[in-house]
Amino acid sequence: MIGTDAIETLRGIPLFSDVAEGDLEQIASHLIERKYPKAMTIVEEGLPGDYMYILREGRVKVTKLSEDGREKILDMLDVGSFVGDMALLDRAPRSASVKALTPVTVLALSRNDFMGLLRKSPDLALSVIQELTRRLRTVNDQASALSFQRVKERTKGLLERLATEEAGQGRLRTPALTHQQIADMIGTSRETVTRVVKDLKGEDWLHQEGKRYLVPG
Repeated sequence: MIGTDAIETLRGIPLFSDVAEGDLEQIASHLIERKYPKAMTIVEEGLPGDYMYILREGRVKVTKLSEDGREKILDMLDVGSFVGDMALLDRAPRSASVKALTPVTVLALSRNDFMGLLRKSPDLALSVIQELTRRLRTVNDQASALSFQRVKERTKGLLERLATEEAGQGRLRTPALTHQQIADMIGTSRETVTRVVKDLKGEDWLHQEGKRYLVPG
């Protein structure tokens, strides 16, 4: 698949944002469009991975099984996000699952195609190094946040990041979330999140509509 739309999609992804136009055209020519219905597993934890996926339409959740077999939500991703990219650099099993929350359209790139392009393009190789460095810094920041930031600040940060839908009156709306899902994503207990949510509502920072939250925009 090649075209201005595919190239622009690639340009919006950090991994490819600094890659030359000619290299982007080469990458775009190797993309395969795939569609998944709601609730379908796109990437399964523990299985080998030979493709990365760029989210073109829809919304997905990234999950991991806990030691007791319970599904833990690590993140929720929208259009323009990409998953499974580490499979392009190694053949290690998938570290998490990705499941469709809505009908989803993705652009898939195989490891073989990507590695062939990587050998030909110094710009692409440099972009990969820069992206891996950025991720390492992000992991370090997250580890620091888990250690030192108060749960309330982590909760606010998560809700602000997930709130993308205009709700009026200067507020943004999150997707439907349970206290357990919030707890999983910030690394604390459901009971603690329940107390924090009550606190944030008392401060009038947080409003709620069913299972969706309204935060200042």
